[in-house]
Amino acid sequence: MNFSKIYFLGIGGIGMSALARYFLHEGKQVAGYDRTASELTRALECEGATVTYEDEADTIPEPFRDKADTLVVYTPAIPSDSLQFGFFRDGGFEIVKRSRMLGVMAEGKYLMAVAGTHGKTTTSTMAAWFDREAGGGGSAFLGGISKNFGSNLVLGPGERLVVEADEFDRSFLQLYPDVAVVTAVDADHLDIYGTHEAVKEAFSEFVGQIRPGGALILKQGVELDIRNDRIRVYRYAYDTPCDFYADRIRLEPDGRHTFDLVCPDRVIRDCTPGVPGWVNVENCVAAAAMLWVAGFDEAKLRAAIASFSGVKRRFDFYVNTPKRIYMDDYAHHPNELRAAITSVREMFPARKLTVVFQPHLYTRTRDFYREFAEVLSLCDEVLLLPIYPAREEPIEGVASEMLLPLIGCPARVVCKEDLTDVLKSKNPELLVTFGAGDIDRFCTQIAGLFAEK
Repeated sequence: MNFSKIYFLGIGGIGMSALARYFLHEGKQVAGYDRTASELTRALECEGATVTYEDEADTIPEPFRDKADTLVVYTPAIPSDSLQFGFFRDGGFEIVKRSRMLGVMAEGKYLMAVAGTHGKTTTSTMAAWFDREAGGGGSAFLGGISKNFGSNLVLGPGERLVVEADEFDRSFLQLYPDVAVVTAVDADHLDIYGTHEAVKEAFSEFVGQIRPGGALILKQGVELDIRNDRIRVYRYAYDTPCDFYADRIRLEPDGRHTFDLVCPDRVIRDCTPGVPGWVNVENCVAAAAMLWVAGFDEAKLRAAIASFSGVKRRFDFYVNTPKRIYMDDYAHHPNELRAAITSVREMFPARKLTVVFQPHLYTRTRDFYREFAEVLSLCDEVLLLPIYPAREEPIEGVASEMLLPLIGCPARVVCKEDLTDVLKSKNPELLVTFGAGDIDRFCTQIAGLFAEK
């Protein structure tokens, strides 16, 4: 790369921050813009990046105003009328999407890509950890902060590279994997795709890009038009017999599961993931299948499964005592919510479950409000926050209140400013916060409130 300076529009995003970290590691000068400060942007600043939080052309640092020496990387979440984006566009800078950068960096690697409308962050993070411990090393670009690595970027020896292949804006079509997992192909991002059929077609294109001789590991029950006859196709499942699945599943007292991992040529007995929830057994099966294809040490894999400590904001326990439980999760699609809520119900069947849910995007709420209400009805009580808009403008008539008449348990809408006071008055024994917006900024405060109790 001929550029010594990289400027990121949307540097605080989980994928963008991993790229920024990578280029800092490579000795490049890094700067960028994001709308608000966060734990990720503060960490980048500590690591040497310059971050601005005002979308004004004159806030771009002087060294990054030279088009001959500055590459601009942007995420589609940045609006087209961004003033900084306009400065770079009108100035003739080379501007590339984040997904294109990831595709370039994957060239020459043995690429292990995890795609799917849900489950891909935990599965890819598991695969990266298993690869480090049982596959001999490798690097990874992840969609969440791994608790094992303490980062969303993993730099290690060897040619293997694990990536989360994001379907948003068809970004994953920049990737050409050697082995790919597809966890789910649900209707989502309909603001981008328009129809569920278009979503499925994009996933079929992604599968078509698996390199000759490579492998697809597809969730049992997910139907795709597989037009790539140069690859091997395997199926995986939670407990349904197929190529890879969990057998003899036992629920442990702490909410974790012990199971036998069935592979095409062997059974790895008594595996116990370091994180609880049946959904993480399923994720573990998919990640282990990737290692089976790429090559692994069986004894080390069992140990790697046991030592996996999770991903921030994915089934993330803040308080877990006999009297009080509080966890946070990124789920923002009805099927993600269903998987998480049923896992929690299985772990704590006698507890009253209170859920705080922050809907993400007006379009997703409009498209799935009935499905959201159906899943939230599995709880004992629901508190809804106003919709987190992210990149969108409000849509008339679309609000969190539209879920209330359809939720089959006590439910109300509360504003963010009142959330902790409401929780303090309710004093829930089992609480889960859900959402992909900024609800995570309340986690420490809520955990402190529980500690006081």
